[in-house]
Amino acid sequence: MIRIQREAFDAAAELGMFKARAGEAGAIAMFIGSVRSEGDGRRIKAMTLEHYPGMTEKMLSEIEAEALRRWPLSDALILHRYGRLEPAEDIVFVITAAAHRQPAFAACEFLMDWLKTKAPFWKFEEGAKGEGWVEAKASDDEAAARWTD
Repeated sequence: MIRIQREAFDAAAELGMFKARAGEAGAIAMFIGSVRSEGDGRRIKAMTLEHYPGMTEKMLSEIEAEALRRWPLSDALILHRYGRLEPAEDIVFVITAAAHRQPAFAACEFLMDWLKTKAPFWKFEEGAKGEGWVEAKASDDEAAARWTD
């Protein structure tokens, strides 16, 4: 399941709904990404995430489909926010369910690695030392590269 929204989400409520859908899965792995208060030695006041509706949903659906192809998951959720967010606000929630922990962990990590490098979101940071667009990081590309066949 893919959701892209401006509104904040309640991770505990999302987990409860996911567990109800996932049925008797033996393992659930999840990741929550939040806005940092500092980045590259700079104090961050806010981050604005932009995306292209339609294009973003399509890419996230393709990323989710790839995870479902690679691992025996019973369910997956990618919830990603957009708009202006302040430090400590949650940006992304990824959760996977499988019969065993290894595929749940691996799929959750894969989803985050590919979201960081393939999902069409653009980040604009406001900080004490100015503002600007966030550049892609080589470390994110390296993390995603380990999943290539």
